[in-house]
Amino acid sequence: MSKNNTSIHSKVKVGLFGIGLQAYWEQFSGLKDRLTGYINIIANGLEAFDADIINLGLIDTPEMAFESGNKFKAQDVDILFLYVSTYALSSTVLPVVKKAKVPVIVLNLSPEASIDYKTFNKLEDRTKMTGEWLAYCSACSVPEIANVFNRCKIPFFQITGMLHNDPHIWKDIEEWVEAARVAKIMYYNRLGIMGNYYGGMMDIYTDLTLQAATFGGHMEVLEIDELSHLRTTVTNQETELKLQEIHNLFDVQSDCAEDELNRAAVTAAALDKLVAKYNLGSLAYYHKGTGNEANENTATSVILGNSILTGKHIPVAGEYEIKNAQAMKIMDSFGAGGSFTEYYAMDFNDDVVLMGHDGPCHPQIAEGKIKVKPLQVYHGKVGNGLSVEMSVSHGPVTLLSVVETGDGDLKLLVAEGESVQGDILEIGNTNSRYKFSLGARNFVEAWNNEGPAHHCAIGKGNIASKIHKLGKVLSIKTVQVC
Repeated sequence: MSKNNTSIHSKVKVGLFGIGLQAYWEQFSGLKDRLTGYINIIANGLEAFDADIINLGLIDTPEMAFESGNKFKAQDVDILFLYVSTYALSSTVLPVVKKAKVPVIVLNLSPEASIDYKTFNKLEDRTKMTGEWLAYCSACSVPEIANVFNRCKIPFFQITGMLHNDPHIWKDIEEWVEAARVAKIMYYNRLGIMGNYYGGMMDIYTDLTLQAATFGGHMEVLEIDELSHLRTTVTNQETELKLQEIHNLFDVQSDCAEDELNRAAVTAAALDKLVAKYNLGSLAYYHKGTGNEANENTATSVILGNSILTGKHIPVAGEYEIKNAQAMKIMDSFGAGGSFTEYYAMDFNDDVVLMGHDGPCHPQIAEGKIKVKPLQVYHGKVGNGLSVEMSVSHGPVTLLSVVETGDGDLKLLVAEGESVQGDILEIGNTNSRYKFSLGARNFVEAWNNEGPAHHCAIGKGNIASKIHKLGKVLSIKTVQVC
């Protein structure tokens, strides 16, 4: 399979600059070099997050600010970190940020937890004392900068802490870089949409232009006829290789018929060809599958192939759920997985919500090996064939829904919970048991109050803080219910 656009456009360009007041340099010997050293510490730390760092150093005049804004613009940075190293004029900040026009994170970082007051007060030279203080006064101009940003209607975000020995600030910085990376992946993502909506499922309908306006990306409208045709081009060797992949990846149950496995393998190989042809990074699909034997054959044999794609960072959402394909891509881009899911049932004895879905799963987040089972009927759908059964790996999870509101906007709806052990429904679908801090009853009501579609994406780990940052990068509302 060819390299998809996710990997091509995933590296973030991070702009970094510090600010100072030029008048200080002649007055306070060594201060400029000291502050430049602090900026370099931040630059070195950012290097650990697999990003391209454009460090323009210390900006101390309006002239430098205009020049630096042009440089950041020319470098096409995705996010800016502004290190407030000491007091500086807001006129050394505004031209940079206005020109770059990307999210800006204000780093209000003191070099240490506190000034060594005894040593400081023993300095006999008051000029040296002032210079030492200025090396610690990063907080001084943040209100000035915030005031100017607000009056200019420039969104900004803050990280306050210490330059040294403060894991909190580096976790925050890493999450901002990661949010910018995911936003970039979404901007370049090519989402295939194949087939049509499940008729009457009105909550999943969405405005494609709104999706592109919010996330960027390109939507490739595909016909299932093309996938059916590609099935006819699959060779015996390609089928055999795909069968080997299926047996390696899945726990194929003994009652799976050989002809059904072959049918699924051919379709999986054809899906690879479709993905490669259009350079897809995700896919939403549904086809009713009546009136055309070739298309029915294709539509009823896609589950294994779509599960394999989902595990290879090309998430596939059934029922033409474009909003959820976007949510799954976001979760997968954060490295959390992102499996297609909906409510299955509630267990009030154990205070859990059972959630899952028919169709493809995310193999990278499964608890144990995924079972492949034959189904005599796809409930509510035409045909029969092979399906997958899995639970999400036990431990912390995050739910994400991309919600289209009644105001014509999109918002991100998030919840954190835990995938827990216990009985599941062994019906050949994905399904898991989830506990929430609100309790099952309150979680369901709080989630539903936000008006999401009935599908969402489930991923491993508690990553709500990252999704909040992504929402801020994309300038869309994020709601967390727990």
